[in-house]
Amino acid sequence: MSSVTHLLEVMARLRHPEQGCPWDREQDFDSIAPYTIEEAYEVADAIDRDDMGDLREELGDLLFQVVFHAQMAQEKGAFDFSDVAEGIVEKMVRRHPHVFDDESVADAAAQTAAWEKHKAQERALKGKQEDNSVLAGVALGLPGLMRAQKLQKRAARVGFDWPEPEGVMQKLNEELLELTGELDSGDKHHIADEVGDVLFTCVNLARHLGVDAEEAMRAANAKFERRFRQMESALKNEGRWDEADLAEKDKTWERIKSEE
Repeated sequence: MSSVTHLLEVMARLRHPEQGCPWDREQDFDSIAPYTIEEAYEVADAIDRDDMGDLREELGDLLFQVVFHAQMAQEKGAFDFSDVAEGIVEKMVRRHPHVFDDESVADAAAQTAAWEKHKAQERALKGKQEDNSVLAGVALGLPGLMRAQKLQKRAARVGFDWPEPEGVMQKLNEELLELTGELDSGDKHHIADEVGDVLFTCVNLARHLGVDAEEAMRAANAKFERRFRQMESALKNEGRWDEADLAEKDKTWERIKSEE
C-alpha cells in the first residue's frame, strides 16, 4: 500500500458516519478552510526558519487539508483526490508548453505573461462570465498585503504606475498628511480609510524596491517579537518588569536593538 493510499484510507475512516471521529465528521468546507490557510502559513514559517524537519511535518499537515477537502467533496459526489491530482497535472502540462511541447519563451517575464493568457483562456472555456479587466482573477481570499501587491503589479502592466520609487515616496507623504488631517475629526471610518491608503502605498513602495510586502511584514513581526521578548526577559531578570515605565522599557529596547 502506498503512503498516499494509506493517507486516503485514514481520512475516510476519520469521516466514517459510525466509526469515525466525532469532530472530523462534523466539519464542512467552511469550517476547515481557516485551518487550510493556517497550515499554509506554517509551511511558510518553517521555510523562513530553514527547519527541514518542521517543513516536512508542515507539508504533511497541508497535504492532510487537501485530502480532507477531497474526502468531503467525494462524499457529495463532486470529485475525489484522484480528480484533484489529475487536474493539477493536466493544468501544469497545459500551462507549460515551453516545457512539455515545442513552444518557447524568452524569459521569466514572458512566461508570466503567457501564464496569465492561459488562465484567461481557461476561464473562458469554463463558461465563466467574461471579465476583461486587467485585474481579473486576483483572488479575494488572499492576505491583504499580498493582494495589494498583485493588484498593483497588474495595473503596472498597462502603465498605471510610477516610473520611480521617488513618486511612491511622495504619494506616501501625501497619504500620511491626509491621515494626520483626519485624526482630529474622530471619525473612525474616515481614519480607517486613510490608514488603508497608507498601507496600500507602503505596499506599492515595497514593490518598487523589489521587496515582497507580505514577507517583509512577517519578518517585521518576527523582529518585534524577538526584541520584545528580550526586553521582557532583561527587565524580569532585574526584577523591574512590573514597575518599569515606558521610558525604561524603551531604553532597554534601544539597548537590545543596538546590540543586534
